[in-house]
Amino acid sequence: MIKRKLMDQSRDVLGGALVFVGTRVPVQSLIDYFEEGKTLPEFLNDFPTVRKTQAVIVLEKLKLMLAREKHAIAA
Repeated sequence: MIKRKLMDQSRDVLGGALVFVGTRVPVQSLIDYFEEGKTLPEFLNDFPTVRKTQAVIVLEKLKLMLAREKHAIAA
C-alpha cells in the first residue's frame, strides 16, 4: 500500500493553514461546508482541485482522531 500525503502546512501557503496537498484549499473549508449544511459534492464542485478521495480520507482521519480524543476523555 502506498501512503500519500493528503494535507500540507507551510507558512508560505495561506499563513500556515492546513491545506489539501497540491491545492491552496484549507481543510477547514471542508468542515465549514458541513457546518453550513452543505454536502461533499457541493464542496468538491466549488473546490475542483480537491479530489474526492482526498476529502473522504481526511474525513475518515478526523473521525478517528475524534474517537481517540473521546476515548481519552472518558478514561
